[in-house]
Amino acid sequence: MRNLLLFIVKYNRIILFILLEMIAVYLISNSYRYHNSQLIKGVRKLTLAWEGVITDTKNYLRIKKINDDLQAENTALWNLIEKNIIKTDSSFLQINDTASGAQYEVLPASVVNNSVNRIKNYFTIDRGKDDGVDVNMGVISPWGVAGITVASSNNYSIVMPVINTDFRLSSKIKSNDYFGSLIWDGKDNRYAVLNDIPQHVALNEGDTIVTTGYSAIFPPGIMVGTISEFKKSGSDFYSIKVRIATDFRKLTYVKVIRNKRQEEQLNLEKGFQ
Repeated sequence: MRNLLLFIVKYNRIILFILLEMIAVYLISNSYRYHNSQLIKGVRKLTLAWEGVITDTKNYLRIKKINDDLQAENTALWNLIEKNIIKTDSSFLQINDTASGAQYEVLPASVVNNSVNRIKNYFTIDRGKDDGVDVNMGVISPWGVAGITVASSNNYSIVMPVINTDFRLSSKIKSNDYFGSLIWDGKDNRYAVLNDIPQHVALNEGDTIVTTGYSAIFPPGIMVGTISEFKKSGSDFYSIKVRIATDFRKLTYVKVIRNKRQEEQLNLEKGFQ
C-alpha cells in the first residue's frame, strides 16, 4: 500500500493527465455523433487488426506443425524403403525391402472417422477394395505403427488401431533385438504394454521399440514407441510400459502397407501352427 501511494505521488501529474484525456474522449464521443462513430470505427479497426494477427499466428503455427509431421513421415518412409523404389501401375507405391527379401506396396489414405476413448477403438480410412485395400494390411501414421485393416468395402476400410484391447503386435527392442508381444491394456491411449521380455535383458527408459516383421503384415523396423518405464514382476519377464509413437488424437493421414507375399507366407506356415 505504501509503495502504491509513493507511485501515485511520484507520477500524479501523468496520472491526472491520462484521466482527463479519458474523460475528454468520453464526453466528446457521447456529445457528438460523428466523434462517437469515428471512435467506434477506430476501436473496431484495432480489434480486427489484433484478431488478424492472432489468426495469422495460429495458421503459421499449424503450417509449421503440418510441415514437421510431413517431414517426419518422409524420413520414416525413406528409412523404410531404403531408397529402393519400383514403379508400378497400381495405386500403391511398390517397395522392395532388400533386407528381408519381401515386397511391399504403400498407399496414402485419409482418416474420415476415429475413436480414442473406447476399449475397442477403430478408425475409418477413405480407401477400400477398389484401391486394392483388403483385410490384414498394416497401417502406419507419420509417427509409426497405427493399426491393421479388419474390414473393407469398395471405397472405405476399418482399421483396428494399437489402442484396441484385441490388437497384438510382434515388437522388439531396437538396441538388442529382444522381441515380445505389444498389447494395449485399455487404460491410457498414449501407452501400451510390451510382454515376454526376460528380466536378464538390459533395458533403459527411452529405448526404441520397432516392428519385428514376423507377422507378415508390417515390414521390420517400423517405429512403434519408446520405453516409458519398466519393472521386474513376479514372473521371469519385465513389466514394460511403452509410450506409443502415434498420437491417435491427431491422426489425419496414414499409409496402408500391402505385403505382396503375405498369402504365400501364411499358407506355408498354416501346417506348422
